[in-house]
Amino acid sequence: MQAAATKFLEIGYGVSVFGSARVRPDSPYYTLAHELGERLAKAGITVIAGGGPGIMEAVNRGAFEAGGKSVGLNIRLPRETHDNAYQTHSLHFKHFFSRKATFFSHSIGYIILPGGFGTLDELFEIFTLVQTCKTAPVPIILVGSTYWAGLIAWIESQTLAAGFISLRDLSLFRICDDVDSIIREIEASCIGDVEHTDCAV
Repeated sequence: MQAAATKFLEIGYGVSVFGSARVRPDSPYYTLAHELGERLAKAGITVIAGGGPGIMEAVNRGAFEAGGKSVGLNIRLPRETHDNAYQTHSLHFKHFFSRKATFFSHSIGYIILPGGFGTLDELFEIFTLVQTCKTAPVPIILVGSTYWAGLIAWIESQTLAAGFISLRDLSLFRICDDVDSIIREIEASCIGDVEHTDCAV
């Protein structure tokens, strides 16, 4: 963790992008992630991803090819046996907890594309951190409305209906498929000192 913190003194804050390692380069989600990485880089915003294949490779590649900062937080897993080739800054982790803590300590926004258990783990942890005021409220944007619709419907019909979350908690995030809108929201969040934003309770 200390090594990562030292490295990020050079890198600065960025936007973390999560999504499946299993997405292939011919997938529309790969193309979308590549465009997001490119657009973020052109806006001068550092891209932080998991450093593996799939969505992670696509967003790193978009940022790298646009000449921006493209950070990979790499970890060795059965489907992530090597770093993707599109990283300007590479950090390596043995454990998920330290990797996730690095994501959450250095991000001014989150873009979540479709993914499996790992992506859902990252998504719900950032929900929890913002909900409990352990991190500042920042944009959390879910990309892929068709993919996320069932999950959100379940949260509303079960978790919210049971009183386990409040209606206000549903405002922690939004679903958006429009790249222009996503970039505008991220750019707007970069104005001011995000790490000192108060958490209203």
